[in-house]
Amino acid sequence: MDQTLVVYNSLSGKKEVFTPLLPKHVGMYVCGPTVYSYVHLGNCRTFMSFDLINRYLLHLGYKVRYVRNITDAGHLENDADEGEDRIAKKARLESIEPMEVVQRYTVDFRNTLAQFNTLPPSIEPTATGHIIEQIELIKKILDEAMPTKSMDLFILMFSNSTRIYPTENSVEEKLKTSFITPALRRTKR
Repeated sequence: MDQTLVVYNSLSGKKEVFTPLLPKHVGMYVCGPTVYSYVHLGNCRTFMSFDLINRYLLHLGYKVRYVRNITDAGHLENDADEGEDRIAKKARLESIEPMEVVQRYTVDFRNTLAQFNTLPPSIEPTATGHIIEQIELIKKILDEAMPTKSMDLFILMFSNSTRIYPTENSVEEKLKTSFITPALRRTKR
């Protein structure tokens, strides 16, 4: 039986043989939940789908580093560019601390997925635990993506967010107007 994995490459528009960057090693990042309420079947579908991919890669003999984050801040109501953070709002409505909201719904999320017999990820970082790294990564992306001022616009896509930056701005200016601000604003693609 042929164990070749073929995937659809949305960039090329073709089916291609999957070739990992490192032989027999796969890194898989899945954007996890924003933990401000109980999960429902629609939420679980995403994670069940990636569980199947993870299991299939393991079946094929790959060593998989499966990373699924927990978004514990920065998800604004209605995915708007400004407004109240969903976790902060839930904490205010329930008269508890935001981290209590995060803890309650993270535990619920994990317990719910366990009922579907999904495998846990290798690593499950929180967004707030890596803000400095996120800012540094964005700085690097902005620096490397704009070698000249001849580009009119730069579109940064990060965690389902898009922001258009005029290229004449400095990295610091771009970060001031980006979706990583003190309020952790986000914009939708």
